[in-house]
Amino acid sequence: MTEEIFAHDGYLTEFEAVVSATDGDWVSLDCTAFYPGGGGQAHDKGTIRGVSVEKVERRKNEIWHLCPGHGLEAGDKIWCSVDWERRYELMKGHTAEHMLFGALSRLVPDLNIIKIDIEYGDKYVVIDRDVSWDVISDAVASVNAAIEENLSVLKSSMDRDDPELEHIRAKLDRIEGSEISVVEIDGFDIAACSGLHVMETEEIGFVFADRRVSSGKDGYAIHFKVGEAAKRVSSELAYACLKVSDALNSKPSDAEKAAANLLSDLNGTRAMLKKAGKALVTGAGEKRISGAAVRYGVFPADIDTLAEAAENWKAEGHTVILATDSDPSYVILASGDERIDCRKILTDVLSSVGGKGGGKKDFSRGGLLKGSDPTAFVEKAADAVGDILSSL
Repeated sequence: MTEEIFAHDGYLTEFEAVVSATDGDWVSLDCTAFYPGGGGQAHDKGTIRGVSVEKVERRKNEIWHLCPGHGLEAGDKIWCSVDWERRYELMKGHTAEHMLFGALSRLVPDLNIIKIDIEYGDKYVVIDRDVSWDVISDAVASVNAAIEENLSVLKSSMDRDDPELEHIRAKLDRIEGSEISVVEIDGFDIAACSGLHVMETEEIGFVFADRRVSSGKDGYAIHFKVGEAAKRVSSELAYACLKVSDALNSKPSDAEKAAANLLSDLNGTRAMLKKAGKALVTGAGEKRISGAAVRYGVFPADIDTLAEAAENWKAEGHTVILATDSDPSYVILASGDERIDCRKILTDVLSSVGGKGGGKKDFSRGGLLKGSDPTAFVEKAADAVGDILSSL
């Protein structure tokens, strides 16, 4: 059984130990300050007798350290060193995560935490629903105010059957044993957690949330940074927003409204262009090639509009050869005529004019290489269709 120094002193990083056992590149010690990871916090790194510790993991009551090429044997007395810069960054990040979620949960009733990931670089918390930047901003402001107050961070333990646990944020189904470790940030947050934390909030320095992204079915991830990295990123994004407001010809305080108006205008213009493109495509005249109805041409329309028109004409038994008037151009070849193998014609023509594509016998699509001429594709495809029909 490994004595866990980190459990009662997260600031101790230099220690002497005795090798208990080895397993290839893995080493077990009689005691260790290396945190094996847990509660969403990444494991420590450092050195054992000068050999790099790449990974630390718990195996039941033993903690093992991955030290490639260590050359150690059981009974060796060794000096160990935890990478303090990494450890301290993780401690600050983990404490900040408690504070950030605590602040968010006060603003959003019944908010649930799904996942925590505290790495040396990236840090984020996944919650069960989306929240606005206004809510995140208020939560971060609350966290930074508490950091300035320099609140104490206290660690204690409670029995699993203690009724007071009902008032503490805890996922008991993920915690083994009868004793529950609890971390309380004086008057701000309290939660069950076995990770490592700072002793006072002032040590965190500053917190800034810089990304909010979907995590799929899990919910939404709020990414954040702490300390100098948080200050640097907040400054960079502030100046980026100033550049955007200049580009929008608006005051920084009006940039959001200006961007919303611009997006609304853009969507309206896109809708009008789509409508106009659809009218052009559907108004394309029918041509006869070897007695078969064929519709072909290059149009200033998007690929979805062309696909919709192609499906309709295919259903009427027509052969359709369409291309977008763009660079690169997207192309469609469809046919309701059983004699036409659209996939073969498309791939053959694209290989000659420059492009790739595929699909089914009756409906295929692809794209030309940038700079390739869509008119050349349409004409060659029409010639290929004519050759097939005239040979039958």
